[in-house]
Parts: sequence; C-alpha cells; structure tokens
Amino acid sequence: MNNKLKQRDNYPTLVIHSTDNSFCFGYRKDNNLESDEFFIKKFDNDLCNNLINELNKFISKENLQKINQLSVSIGPANFNASRLIVVLARTISQQINCPLNSFSSFEIMAKRIASKNNLFTNKKSFWIFKKLKRKGFIAGKYEISQNEKTSSNVVIREIVLPKVVRELESKEIFFEAIFDDKEDLKELLNLSNKNLSNSNVDSWKKVLPLYPISPIN
Repeated sequence: MNNKLKQRDNYPTLVIHSTDNSFCFGYRKDNNLESDEFFIKKFDNDLCNNLINELNKFISKENLQKINQLSVSIGPANFNASRLIVVLARTISQQINCPLNSFSSFEIMAKRIASKNNLFTNKKSFWIFKKLKRKGFIAGKYEISQNEKTSSNVVIREIVLPKVVRELESKEIFFEAIFDDKEDLKELLNLSNKNLSNSNVDSWKKVLPLYPISPIN
C-alpha cells in the first residue's frame, strides 16, 4: 500500500477551486484549521500560465510532495477555469500518486447557504440555482442528512448533480448560487478531509469538469 494512504490521522491537504471570475488555492497541514493558507486571484488574460505560476508560488515543491489529500471543484463556474483547474489537479494527482476528490461548486456552498437561511432545524431539501444568460437555469438539489442542528456537524448530501432545467418548480425551495472565495475554500478543505475513504490513487481518471451547457452559452 502507498505510504501516504496509511497516514489517516495526518493529512496535508491541497484544494483547487474556481468561480465565475477567480481561481483559488487552499492548503491545510495536519488537519489543523489554524494551519489553513489561502490564495485567491481574479482572472487575467493568461489564466493557463498564471494558474501554474501562482501555484508554484503558493506551495513549495517539498510541501507538494507531502500532499496526501487533493480536491478540486469541477463547476458549474467559468468553463475555461473549471477545465484548467481539473487538468491541473489530475496532473498533480498522477505525478505525486495522491488520491483526487471532486465536488461541484454548488455542493461546496450548500452548507453556507443552508446556515444563512436557517434550514438545519427543518432539515428540508433545497435547490441551488444559477440563471443562464439565455433561457433556463443550472440547478442542483441538496439534502440535510444528519440530526445535529449545529452547522459544524451537519452533513449535506448532493442528491441531484447540477443540471440544466427550464423552470424552477414553485413547490421546491430554491436559493441562488453565490460564490464566497474564502469560505468556499474552507469548506472544500473540510469536505476533502472528511472524504478519506477515497484512497484510490487512480481516482484522478474519473474527475472531469462539470458544465451542463456548452462553453458558448
């Protein structure tokens, strides 16, 4: 077994995230929230080169080799950014022989939205949506799946992966997707460290960008 996979109680974690107009990195050492480090930058004209250059500045080669847990957001967000960060995450995972987890950007923000709207007590399912420039919406559905009422202990499951819908059903609960770079990075680190069961070092092969519509829509 890979030595990294034996270190269950000591998981240096790297996460890579993008939104509609920014890309971000997060790093957590020893599963300690106080060790969190973040990098957030708005897009510029050469995202491909800057993405790699900024990652090299953010984390040393030595620390990158020690990563035991790697996670990436797969969208829906800016299509090109989602594609680039997924390619970067897959490459790192393959090169350092590290498991790769992936989460939709809606799943990452789901707990924050549920907390803001006091959904933990009622434990109702809800949708997160993003209005398309043309007709329709991208929407995913989420369910509060534990009995705890505090946001720190509640687990939210993604029961419908974000997809294109023509209309929002009036009987359902809907909240608009709103990115929060730093808070979403924190949650992505949390989700990554909770998902330790994915110990397959070849998991990068299954991670693809999520974008329910074509890049030109």
